[in-house]
Amino acid sequence: MEIKSISFSYDKKIDLLKSISTSIPQGKITTIIGPNGCGKSTLLSVMSRNHVPRDGHVVLDEKDIVEYKPKEFAKKLSIVHQQNEAPDDMTVEKLVAFGRIPYKKLLQGAADEDEEAIEWALTCTNLQDKRNKSIAALSGGERQRVWIAMSLAQKTPILFLDEPTTFLDIYYQIEILELVLYLNKTYGLTIVMVLHDINQAIRYSDNMIVMKNGIIMCEGKPNDIMTEEIIKDIYGVDVALKSDELSGLYMVPIGI
Repeated sequence: MEIKSISFSYDKKIDLLKSISTSIPQGKITTIIGPNGCGKSTLLSVMSRNHVPRDGHVVLDEKDIVEYKPKEFAKKLSIVHQQNEAPDDMTVEKLVAFGRIPYKKLLQGAADEDEEAIEWALTCTNLQDKRNKSIAALSGGERQRVWIAMSLAQKTPILFLDEPTTFLDIYYQIEILELVLYLNKTYGLTIVMVLHDINQAIRYSDNMIVMKNGIIMCEGKPNDIMTEEIIKDIYGVDVALKSDELSGLYMVPIGI
């Protein structure tokens, strides 16, 4: 995916994205980080066609994403939003099955490939034993895995995750990030996610995009771009960067 000179604003007065250009490496995990209001989720939304840029283009497989028909695009890219809603009495399997909608024709029932995709998605997210439970009966981490499973059932090569660890405690945060890593390493999915935690972004990313005030400040491999000076410039806090064999590179806050 190529992002070419994207600018975007809601009111045509203040640009939330300012002539952004970048590319998403295939088969890698790319994480977008930056302070609140910097444009992280807005960029992801434009890349997933939920918003149309005022200027510029997003190109996927040598084609502007606005030129894809909705079902055609839904077979190429799936997204898990920051906040999701479903009826409390809906079962896990029923919700995951909605991921197969792009493949269905009018009045067509479930095909064998639909059942296979649903089973694969449930297995990947370790939800086989939860398939008949209602959404209301699940923990926050389990619910997040259900939404990821629904996106996996779309069988797309690209998966977007908008702040997938928000509202989760540390156990479920790590569980979700380990799932992301598993999906990438095992199935070669190209994954783009928005995160707030810098240490988690460093640990679970092949590529990072660091944003501030609607522009990209730097991008590249975490170990290549993350410095104490960059973090101070982006977040306004003093940190010490350390590294060891067990944890790799990580950040320790010092103060403001």
